Amino acid sequence: MADVFFSAWFYWAIGIAFGLPLGLVVLTELQHALQRRRSALLRPVTILRNYLFPLAALLLLMMEANQIPAQATSVRVVGTLVAFVVLVLMLSGVNAALFQSAPDGSWRKRMPSIFLDVLRFVLIAVGLAMIFAYIWGANVKGLFTALGITSIVVGLTLQNSVGQIISGLLMLFEQPFKIGDWIQTPQAKGRVVEVNWRAIHLETGTGLQITPNSVLAGASFTNLSRPDGKHTAEVITVFSPDDHPDRVCAMLTRVAAELPLCDPDRSPTSVPFGGQQYKTKIPLKSPAEDGKATALFRRWIWYSARREGLHLDEADDTFSSPELVEEGIRKVVGPTFRLSHDEHQDLVEHARIEFFGDGERILRAGEVPGGMMFVLSGNVRMTATLEDGSEVVVWTQDEGSFMGQSTLTRQPALGSAYAVGEVAVVYVGRDMVADLVQRNPLLLQELGRTIDERRANVLRAIDQASDVDID
Repeated sequence: MADVFFSAWFYWAIGIAFGLPLGLVVLTELQHALQRRRSALLRPVTILRNYLFPLAALLLLMMEANQIPAQATSVRVVGTLVAFVVLVLMLSGVNAALFQSAPDGSWRKRMPSIFLDVLRFVLIAVGLAMIFAYIWGANVKGLFTALGITSIVVGLTLQNSVGQIISGLLMLFEQPFKIGDWIQTPQAKGRVVEVNWRAIHLETGTGLQITPNSVLAGASFTNLSRPDGKHTAEVITVFSPDDHPDRVCAMLTRVAAELPLCDPDRSPTSVPFGGQQYKTKIPLKSPAEDGKATALFRRWIWYSARREGLHLDEADDTFSSPELVEEGIRKVVGPTFRLSHDEHQDLVEHARIEFFGDGERILRAGEVPGGMMFVLSGNVRMTATLEDGSEVVVWTQDEGSFMGQSTLTRQPALGSAYAVGEVAVVYVGRDMVADLVQRNPLLLQELGRTIDERRANVLRAIDQASDVDID
């Protein structure tokens, strides 16, 4: 019995019996702490606790406590598992310490995943070769020699293809774009949805464009998403040489600023571009809005140019002929103002028909209307502006209704008006409206009552919206 206490295997057995549970408890607490902190070292510690520590204890128990020879197959199998787990632990620890915890913008953060995969594959191959060489006594020198010769032959045979792959990988290492960026290449323009070792995948409006990395590495391209928040859409338009350039630029800039996709923190610009062309730069928050913003801008300037007497694409406006104006006055203005035949004929020379595109602003809150507008066709959505700048719908006007009546009192409009679909209105200037109202005192009273009622409706809608926000 006394010989037991003086045997080396006894102390190894006692040490493993107490050390293994104690070590597992310590590693478990460390694992929970790293999990709460969401640390990148959680995976290496998990590998150490779940695999390496128990396997190492088993190996020591077999070799030291049971005195099993190192050349035994069972010891070699367990030793191989221990060595392989050590290799995996080293790879995981290096990845967590160098790359997963790397600060944004550093070279470690920009390292493409394909480089890490290749490096990981090489280290695993070298590690496995060392394991078989030292544990199993295998001769791996011949294998490495054969692989080296084969690599030289393959490299010489595929030097052009390999060169393209290397150039593409070097471009990925630089990381001029990332997933989600919008880029414009000589072949296509789209959003980057996938990047691999061979090509990038661009999501365009017509499908998925696949461009080899070597093509991008050998050509220039534009990253539309960098710097963030600085993207602009450029639109070229053509006007008549008789149109005043300043008026054209003012109209284009105003319409661009009205676009809902326009970045409110930046201002659009319009300049003559030579000949009869004008270039408008519309600031956008994202390149994804480019197509939609451009289409909406072109539609709105079609209406706005004709309202302001400009000739987009050198076209003339035929919507406000005297015959059409007379018919519009008879249909919507006459019943409201109770016009006589002479007043009807006199008003034809002082009115015009205007068109607005879907979603276009007809009246702006805070501005004094320059005249009254009578809805000839379409619907108009009236909104009120809240304190935070958002808008709430107050009511909707249809054919036969009117707006801009506060032009008589020279008061700014409390709300805005937007076209729902295409809207046609008969516009009558302030002076002519005032002259007609002065001839009809009853009409002046009705308009004054309408102004008060609509102002009360706007204020009521603002109060109700504010109460909802508070609740």
